[in-house]
Amino acid sequence: MKIVILDALTFGDTDLSAFFKLGDVDIYQTTSLQQTHERIANAAVIVTNKVVITKALMLNTPSLKLICVAATGMNNVDLEAAKEIGIEVKNVSGYSTDSVIQHTFSMLFYLVGHSGYYDGFVKSGSYSKSPIFTDITKPFFEVKGKKWGIIGLGTIGRGVANVAKTFGAEICYYSTSGKNSSTDFVQVDLDELLNTCDIISIHSPLNEKTLNLLGYEQLLTCKNGAVVLNLGRGGIVDEEAVARIVETKNIYFGLDVLEKEPMRENHPLLNVKNQENLYITPHIAWASVEARERLIAGVVENIKAFTR
Repeated sequence: MKIVILDALTFGDTDLSAFFKLGDVDIYQTTSLQQTHERIANAAVIVTNKVVITKALMLNTPSLKLICVAATGMNNVDLEAAKEIGIEVKNVSGYSTDSVIQHTFSMLFYLVGHSGYYDGFVKSGSYSKSPIFTDITKPFFEVKGKKWGIIGLGTIGRGVANVAKTFGAEICYYSTSGKNSSTDFVQVDLDELLNTCDIISIHSPLNEKTLNLLGYEQLLTCKNGAVVLNLGRGGIVDEEAVARIVETKNIYFGLDVLEKEPMRENHPLLNVKNQENLYITPHIAWASVEARERLIAGVVENIKAFTR
């Protein structure tokens, strides 16, 4: 069985040796759109994280039987075409839940604790010259007693809510699908969540209901000193609006996802002067060592199940 892994670089140093027990394996670190057809020409199974698999590619690959998406979202595969042609598509769900929950709090604490400022204060030598033992130039607040709004109460959103509750936060949520309901937390509309919450974290998928969900006017209604974290998908939050608001209002933004990834050159967020209120990570919330190991194990199991 010919197995082709198209973008192994996204898995970092994760062990891929289990694939070699399943068949003849070709591993490519990255694959461009122009290279895809040639590389999958004789494949029975392809493994893709972000490489797009179109109907034309499927039609031109008669040997193809299984597409393994090394992710939860399957928007990079033409699912209707795969069904029509008779090619099975398998994803992996739940592998990154704990990793994303952890990174949500990592981003929060970096911003509210002014970690960048205090680290620089010490390493610059300023602390050595201080007349007192501490520095409280940048006040920080406790999560306890604060109102935390979750946008998207799926598995990850619920996990964040439960951890936030242990810190003593008051939890509310807005269901972007309108389908999720919970007796554990208070459901509110989006306007109330934005107007009243001290901390807002986004854990919803990108779809027609969430595209540009938080634009300039919506973000402007957030409380002074509020923290807005996007760990869902880029495109849910208007990034140009963030660049404008972070310069004019005391709101903190943590973004792990962007509309275009990698980040485009000369992005307005790169030119923000008030960098202390902005924390951006390169879509890493999903990628703990353990999550990547679970992901690969899930892909391998999908191939095994298909061949049984």
